[in-house]
Amino acid sequence: METLAMRIKLAKSCPAHYILAINDTMNVLSGKWKLPILGSLLKGSKRFTEMQRHIPGITPRMLSKELKDLEMNGMVKRIVYSTLPASVEYVLTPSGDSMAEVLDKMVEWGLKHRKEFIGKSEPQDISL
Repeated sequence: METLAMRIKLAKSCPAHYILAINDTMNVLSGKWKLPILGSLLKGSKRFTEMQRHIPGITPRMLSKELKDLEMNGMVKRIVYSTLPASVEYVLTPSGDSMAEVLDKMVEWGLKHRKEFIGKSEPQDISL
């Protein structure tokens, strides 16, 4: 039986497997909005409008589309509560939650890049 560790070792030793794994990841996370959505949900479950407020510039239509894509790919779970009116929350699945380390590394890199190449040490403050 092939373990995850064995598959990772194979991917690192074979350029074709390495690129395939990167492409698989990019197919799930492609686009401008999926990573910010996952980042928002890393802080806990959120309702649709709450997420829209946390992600500047995203339209309701785009948020809805991206949430459906993330749900279809097993990254996000949609929970519908039987209240009047019905309320819906979104939460990360274990697969989505496993992206926390990747997102943290992206934040570290982004902050360094901003300071070194863009010349601003701090991002603009946006009201959440």
